[in-house]
Amino acid sequence: MPRVKGGYVTRRRRKAVLKLAKGYYGSKHTLYKTAHEQVMRSLQYAFRDRKARKRDFRKLWIQRINAACQLNGIKYSRFINGLANADVQINRKMLAEMAVNDAEGFKQLVEVAKKGLENPKAKTTENVVVLTKAAKN
Repeated sequence: MPRVKGGYVTRRRRKAVLKLAKGYYGSKHTLYKTAHEQVMRSLQYAFRDRKARKRDFRKLWIQRINAACQLNGIKYSRFINGLANADVQINRKMLAEMAVNDAEGFKQLVEVAKKGLENPKAKTTENVVVLTKAAKN
C-alpha cells in the first residue's frame, strides 16, 4: 500500500488545536497530543459551565429578591405567589435589579403582591409605574 503523506489538512487541524491551546501551561500549548487532550477537556468545561451560569444567576437573583422581601416584611415565596395572583408578569432578573437599584419601586410591587395574597381570585387592574434610576436620568 502506498504511503500517504500528511497533507495540509492535517497541518491545519493541528495548528487550529495549538491555537486554541495558546496560553496553557507547560507542554499543553506546544505538543499536539497534550494540547488536543486539554482543548477537548476545556471545551467540555465550557459547555458545562454555560449551563451552570444560568443556574448560578437565577440563585443570585432569588437571594437578592429574598433579602429585599425580608426588608419589606414578606417572605420570598409569598411575594412570588402574590405577584402571580395579581397577574404581574415580571422575571426574577428584573425583580433583583429593582431590589438593588430601586427600593421604592420594589416596595410598590410588594404592596401589589400583598393585595394579590389577600384576594387571589381578583386580578388587579392597577398600573404600577416604576422608574429606575437609569430611566430617570
